[in-house]
Parts: sequence; structure tokens; C-alpha cells
Amino acid sequence: MTSIPEAKARAQDLADRLDLRVGEVMQFSRNFYAELLTAAGKRATEVLAHPRSGAVWLEYGPAMMWNTEYGMPTHRNAAPETLSAAEARGIARHWLDAHLSGRTPGDTEAFPGYYTLHILKDGRITGMLSVNAGTGQVRYHDWHGAFIAMSEG
Repeated sequence: MTSIPEAKARAQDLADRLDLRVGEVMQFSRNFYAELLTAAGKRATEVLAHPRSGAVWLEYGPAMMWNTEYGMPTHRNAAPETLSAAEARGIARHWLDAHLSGRTPGDTEAFPGYYTLHILKDGRITGMLSVNAGTGQVRYHDWHGAFIAMSEG
């Protein structure tokens, strides 16, 4: 699998089993990333697709551990969401200042139990991170590799 359309088709196979649809798809050097959306267009969860095997699974970290609707069953009763999108973006900005100087957070995208943001440098995507909506914990998505391309849903 070498293209975003191929990754989108593979992600849709999984989305169909969850009664969801594929939104944004991103290509990185180590994997493809896709957002899965509800019929109403609300973000539901995030998945990864392996570029060689085509296997698709829930994304590591936040999608598995923090997602209160589609994550692992033991995490579906997580701390209540107390952070707004603006607060999550502020936490992301602070984390980036401390760990990846010169980078800024992109728009805050809400998922059940957490937020995910693109990391930008000079206006270009360089990666992603997530902020737990109940605790404010930050998880940098270090598994993607270098950003290559993106297709909006």
C-alpha cells in the first residue's frame, strides 16, 4: 500500500465494521493515519494502516487508552472531560515550548475523551500530539515518522 486512496480504502473496511466512515487521511514515513467519523461527521477514533501489510488497527496511545467510546473497555469510564478545546491547545503549546521548541499546535480536534492536534513548524505539519480531556496529560505521537501528505475527508 503506497497511496492515501489505498490507505483510505483499508481504513474504510474497519470503519464499516464500526458503522463509521473515514475522514482525514495522512501519510507518514512509518504508517498511514486516518480519522474515523460518525454518520453525523463527529470524530470517533483514530486508526493506523501499515504501508506494507495493509493491516489497520486503532492508533496506539490515546485512541486505545483515552477514547471513552471506542477505546479499550477498561478505559471507557475515564475521568470526565473537564478541559475545553482552548485549554487543551494551551496545554499543547506549553508542552511544545518545553519539548519541541519552534513548533506550534494546530487546530484542536475533539475525540471522545481527548483532543488531537497537528504539530506545525513554519506553518507545515511535522507531527501530532494528543491531550487527555480529563487529566490534561499529553501524548506525543512518536510512532508516525516524517509527515508526507494529507487528504481531507
